[in-house]
Amino acid sequence: MQDFEKLGLFYLGREYDVRSAKRLDNAVLYDSRDLVTHAVCVGMTGSGKTGLCLSLIEEAAIDGVPVIAIDPKGDLGNLLLTFPSLSAADFRPWIDDDEARRAGVTPEVFAAQQAETWQKGLADWGQDGARIERLRKAADFSIYTPGSRAGVPVSVLQSFTAPTKAVLDDSELLGERASSTATSLLSLAGVDAPPRSREHTLVSTVLSTAWTAGRSLDLPSIIEQIQTPPFQKVGVLDLESFFAKRDRFDLAMRFNAVLAAPGFDQWFEGAPLDPAQLLYTPDGRPRVAVFSIAHLGDAERMFFVSLLLNQVLGWMRGQTGTTSLRAIVYMDEIAGYFPPVANPPSKGPLLTLLKQGRAFGLGVVLATQNPVDLDYKGLSNIGTWFLGRLQTERDKARVLDGLEGAAASSFDRAEVDRILSALQKRVFLLHNVHDEHLVTFQTRWTLSYLRGPLSRDQIRTLMAGRVSSSESPRPAEAAAAAPRAASPAEQTSSDRPPVVPPGIEQFFIPPAATGGSRPPVYSPVVLAAVRIGFSDTKLGVDEARDIVYAAPVGDGPVAVDWARAGRLEVGVETLMRSPEHDASFEPLPAAASNPKNYPVWEKSFKQWLTQNERIQLLRHVETGLTSRIGETEGAFKVRVQDALRTARDAAVDAVRQKYAPRQAALAEKLRRAEAAKARESEQSTQQKLQAAVSIGATLVGALLGRKAISASTLGRATTAARGVSRTMKEASDVERANESVEAVHKQMQDLDEQLRQETQNIAADFERPPALEQVTLLPRRGQVSIQLLALGWDPE
Repeated sequence: MQDFEKLGLFYLGREYDVRSAKRLDNAVLYDSRDLVTHAVCVGMTGSGKTGLCLSLIEEAAIDGVPVIAIDPKGDLGNLLLTFPSLSAADFRPWIDDDEARRAGVTPEVFAAQQAETWQKGLADWGQDGARIERLRKAADFSIYTPGSRAGVPVSVLQSFTAPTKAVLDDSELLGERASSTATSLLSLAGVDAPPRSREHTLVSTVLSTAWTAGRSLDLPSIIEQIQTPPFQKVGVLDLESFFAKRDRFDLAMRFNAVLAAPGFDQWFEGAPLDPAQLLYTPDGRPRVAVFSIAHLGDAERMFFVSLLLNQVLGWMRGQTGTTSLRAIVYMDEIAGYFPPVANPPSKGPLLTLLKQGRAFGLGVVLATQNPVDLDYKGLSNIGTWFLGRLQTERDKARVLDGLEGAAASSFDRAEVDRILSALQKRVFLLHNVHDEHLVTFQTRWTLSYLRGPLSRDQIRTLMAGRVSSSESPRPAEAAAAAPRAASPAEQTSSDRPPVVPPGIEQFFIPPAATGGSRPPVYSPVVLAAVRIGFSDTKLGVDEARDIVYAAPVGDGPVAVDWARAGRLEVGVETLMRSPEHDASFEPLPAAASNPKNYPVWEKSFKQWLTQNERIQLLRHVETGLTSRIGETEGAFKVRVQDALRTARDAAVDAVRQKYAPRQAALAEKLRRAEAAKARESEQSTQQKLQAAVSIGATLVGALLGRKAISASTLGRATTAARGVSRTMKEASDVERANESVEAVHKQMQDLDEQLRQETQNIAADFERPPALEQVTLLPRRGQVSIQLLALGWDPE
């Protein structure tokens, strides 16, 4: 058995000879970097397609590559059924009692049989429980169930938030995002609205208008803006002519019916639909995020898949370029989401991921048993094809057409047709544009227990004991309300703002910034808006931070104490000039009514700010990378791991290139030694034949009745003796040639061992946890700019 634990290589199985129907010893090791050109797996039910794809995900997890897996059938949850001890007790909870009875045994006996089968199957492929344990430790495995609490619930509210700057700066990408989101929403609401319809145009315009302005939306606000859009024209037509108010109300009612449907509130709770959190845990550990959507209806599935793909696309655009595999998006049973003719909302973002994912290290893997339902024009962007048993000749012809278009001139259609017709279960044909030859292989035994689709109850049971960061959504970063000074008991609030002298500006903090929902009660604060710069050329830091502070104001000796100030998560532009309707106001302290106090407070604020405002960054000494302002430690560790993985791949390539000339030289030396061996063997054989003939002739002459030994007979005997001597010499030459061949083989083995040792040393260097150090930056003189200091009103 070959060693399959190679850096950056996925162990998928072993080569298979379809003519003799025998498995060969050569391990099929797939280079993870080839997956950035994406892959498709095609095979009928029972072909072993699920086992192959789960093996691919397992190998990615072992290599530290995170995966987002979309599971329409419920099979991918088997990735969590990993039992390192391989005991019957571990298998028993997942045994189907009916299946055990059909087998004629009790469930306990059937569990023991399954445990024994899995142990033997793993051993047959050079694997064991230790590799299962390695898989479990390599990544966090979680099952997400949108619209259900069976697994980790998912909040789709994140999908309507303003996209990242990378998306907003790309008008084409922003338009695609708004269009596909609108199509998904309309489909969910049961509205048949093609992209150029007025319903689609209205909803996509509402989304893009809000996003362009930096505003996020949720479903209730979308319903509100459908009735009262924040624009008066659509194209060259006024809003009422384009889409009358009565018709807009009907459309809003369709969306409201979705929002009011029983159980739909589950779509708005749980983990946010944020790829950065789905791919990695807060401490930077890679995650295999399985999205089980088998329980959803067709419209809900399309809605969620489209939103998820759009989120992944937006996340991808915000990443730096890389040649290594950064993450995988896998979707099982892609039929219906990537059709050849229709354009469902999932097709646009999926096609963009296939076209652009390579530059960002994002690999897309698609699987289907119905090849006629795939868009082969889009699949021309795919570099790896895994082809298993196909159900009909039509399916095989469609696969051959698609593969022929992707492989161009190097494609031998007749040979591929012959191989496809001879494939057995768990045997696949691998076509990789990065390799010169086709490979037929049998898939390895999965580390996960393949018990079949999981029900919602089984998912609930499975996830109940797996408490991870993914199960608890990250709390919303609500703005911290500024501390308030207590009012004397005799003071009473007013329903009108107090009158302030000229020269004092006053602003009202939006209630949303403090989370208020009732009519606000405003209390007075001093607002300070400041821009602070942080720069360090050595660390490559040059950023500015705009901050709004609010400090309580009172009547004591120190009216404003900046040590009690709180930071508001609002921008200056969101501060309002007028209060909310039906608001009330606490009394204004006398100090806040004196304009001369504000310059004094500004000066003290600047001094306090210079001494107290700072940022804490993380730095990885080995790579020289420094965390960005606002970047979490987990996200920074992900960047460091990406850089280390790229460096690791480069180091492995360098080692392989260093040994390549010596390997080629030894291969040539072996060729010459084997040629010499063949030549010496041929000469030895001929000499033996000649010696035998000579000896035979001498004996025949002696036996023909001659009474005396003639001179010719004596000469032939002498010649025969010399032939025997030469035969012995040729045999000695053959032995020396054999020794030369064995010596070259030994040199090649020694060289391979040196290569293996060096790659293992590289692995040991890169498997160490990254050492991070903290860096503190303070604002320098001239980097603090007070933009505003005024009277503010803080709502409760």
